[in-house]
Amino acid sequence: MRRITLFGATGSVGQSAVDLIARDLDAYQVVALTGGNNIAQLASDAIALRAELAVTCHDNCYAALKDALAGTGIAVAAGEAAIKDAAARPVDWALSAIIGSAGLVPGMNALDHGNTLALANKESLVTAGPLLMARAKASGATILPVDSEHSAVFQALVGEDMAAVERVIITASGGAFRDWPKDRLASATLAQASSHPNWDMGQRITIDSASMFNKAMELIETKEFFGVPSSMIEVLVHRESLIHALVGFHDGALMAHVGPPDMRHAIGYALHWPQRRHLPVERLDLAKIGSLSFEAPDEDRYPALALARYVMDTGGLAGAVFNAAKERALDAFIAGEIGFLQMAAVVSATLDKMSSRDGLQIRDMTLDDVLEADRLARIYAGEIARQIG
Repeated sequence: MRRITLFGATGSVGQSAVDLIARDLDAYQVVALTGGNNIAQLASDAIALRAELAVTCHDNCYAALKDALAGTGIAVAAGEAAIKDAAARPVDWALSAIIGSAGLVPGMNALDHGNTLALANKESLVTAGPLLMARAKASGATILPVDSEHSAVFQALVGEDMAAVERVIITASGGAFRDWPKDRLASATLAQASSHPNWDMGQRITIDSASMFNKAMELIETKEFFGVPSSMIEVLVHRESLIHALVGFHDGALMAHVGPPDMRHAIGYALHWPQRRHLPVERLDLAKIGSLSFEAPDEDRYPALALARYVMDTGGLAGAVFNAAKERALDAFIAGEIGFLQMAAVVSATLDKMSSRDGLQIRDMTLDDVLEADRLARIYAGEIARQIG
């Protein structure tokens, strides 16, 4: 029986993982589930999966979680320290699906046991990719990508020599505004940005998809996880979201990963790796689908992509600043403080300010360096958002 922990169990990725694990409970011993303020869902899942521990990251939700789990024998905890403690519990497999930079430290801690980390938290690689990969190497741990695009690249590379890889192509649906004229984007509302044409995801990642910040993060992730330069990484708009990534080789061949837009595939692949097992996902009927469409992204329409290229080429703390500024800009957009197009302006201005103030390139980067860059970037991004708004 494999011991597993789910960080971010109540989010969209976490819920897909819960669905898969609940189908085969005898194969797993769930050590811990963590979540946010959706206490009813966290408690329900903890009971259904027979978890040893349930943790909410919010201290003020402790009493509600304790009441919901009273009499079950499931231990209850709350707060950031409790999340860290949960990550310190030895397991065979841990899913890092916490949204935002809050997932970095638990993921780093989970690697110390030398087992498998299924990584859905984009921010870990974006902000501290070299540190994360070095931690895994030092402990003998395995990191498996759970983003659909990076899982697709990973699968396309099975049995292949990285030296033969010429290009890596990750696909993008184009998000909610892919058919909008550019001049209409400035007036896009929160409700409009929160609706995705293909995927069922949380609000924040859906808005990031509309702005292409989600894809910008994935560009940086690709560089950090697979160790390829930015010049080898491409983005292709693919409206159907059926081809998740392609890998091109020196002989001109392209290896594509094709599957339904269902996160349970990438999660299931990581859960069962290195084996493939049955998954309850749609089987594609290609004859019925008929055709697939592709187009180059308009980087003038999606400035987040150019910002990602800057981050990849700059290295150092640029990823931490980019992510923190992006999160703060997204907060401001959700709060109605800035417009849709102003999110990229906030990120760009924050990168400029921190580059001129302290510089972004740094030797022998530490986790403390990353966390301090994150803290400062949020302060500057907030100031810039207020000025712009």
